[in-house]
Amino acid sequence: MGGQYYLVSQLPAFSITQNGPLPVTEEYFLDLCSRFMNKKVLKVLESLTLEPPKEFEKTGFTVLDKWYDFERSLRIALAYLRAQKMKKDFTDPTNLLSKVSPEVMQVARTAMAFESPLEAEDYLDQIRIEYLTNNLPYDNFSDDAVIAYGLKLKLANRVKKFNEEAGMASYRKIYDRILGEST
Repeated sequence: MGGQYYLVSQLPAFSITQNGPLPVTEEYFLDLCSRFMNKKVLKVLESLTLEPPKEFEKTGFTVLDKWYDFERSLRIALAYLRAQKMKKDFTDPTNLLSKVSPEVMQVARTAMAFESPLEAEDYLDQIRIEYLTNNLPYDNFSDDAVIAYGLKLKLANRVKKFNEEAGMASYRKIYDRILGEST
């Protein structure tokens, strides 16, 4: 456990909205973790993704299970509202929509109200960071705390990749294709 304290103390703080490069790369983070974490946690960190599995599976880590539940609910709510907006049927064979909390549904509604897809994504990313921050374990040196740091790092890297012009061009292309399919 002493090594884990050393690991966490070496991880720099960062913000997803900060300008410039992040103070740590995913590669460096994983390399550092490989020196101090057990194989089970390291395997989870190496396969860490922001996208939850479609079906609920316990991971053995509270912060990751909560993250996947939240993100799955958010994606289901967004898919449902997008289908409604486009007057398309929304199929939910596993009845996941019924498990979406009113708070998550409101977040999705707010995101859908933005005119700009980039503004909506910025809003959603802020909500995601707030969710991770509010669900951090009490023990800052636990496996869950290291996993939460990894999720924040992945989210920050995702945010850094956004480009407004390229995003709008891609959005218009996809939107035009969808409109073409519905006629």
